[in-house]
Amino acid sequence: MRTYGQYCPIARASELLAERWTPLLVRNLMFGAETFSAIAHGVPQMSRSMLVTRLDEMERAGLISVTPKAHGRGHLYHLTEAGQDLSAVVSALADWGERWADLGPQHTDPGFALWSWCQVQLDRSALPTRRVVIAFVFPDQPRGNRNFWLLIDQGDAEVCYSDPGGDPAVYVRAESAAFIDWHRGALSWRSAIRSGRIAIHGDRALARALPTWNTREPQMR
Repeated sequence: MRTYGQYCPIARASELLAERWTPLLVRNLMFGAETFSAIAHGVPQMSRSMLVTRLDEMERAGLISVTPKAHGRGHLYHLTEAGQDLSAVVSALADWGERWADLGPQHTDPGFALWSWCQVQLDRSALPTRRVVIAFVFPDQPRGNRNFWLLIDQGDAEVCYSDPGGDPAVYVRAESAAFIDWHRGALSWRSAIRSGRIAIHGDRALARALPTWNTREPQMR
């Protein structure tokens, strides 16, 4: 790992935390992602090889622990005490970004919003008890980032990046910016529907209920 060669604690901390992607990986772990796939889905533009590298660096730095899964292949990733102690740093970074960092068209990845919704902003008590598939399409996105499915099953929900099977009960067609603004609380669902920026059809009861599944505030597990 590169060093600034300075005793200053800001310099020493920056050697660990100022690398590209590292703060987002800490965020994903704080959001409850604990498998390689779950962490990766929270940083969809990050290459898998870079993710492996960064996780190795974080383990060597004592920020995370890596243990084999009790069943099956793969590992589980958890923040250590040192990693958990970064919560105030991440919160401060989020507050600063909300206040000062511009939000532009390049910041409207709907896949991340859906991942974040399921990972940390999901009201599980409001979910239907039966298996339900919700199909999303974002026409303004590149082809590979245009279609997603929300699979509700056994009291939980997950984002699917390929068709999970079964006829969708609800179809959502949305502008990415509108969906992001609704997800982060800057636009009401009703306003987005009325303006035509989000369109929804299918099972009427589920269509009405869908926006209530988002707490709008992170609920840490």
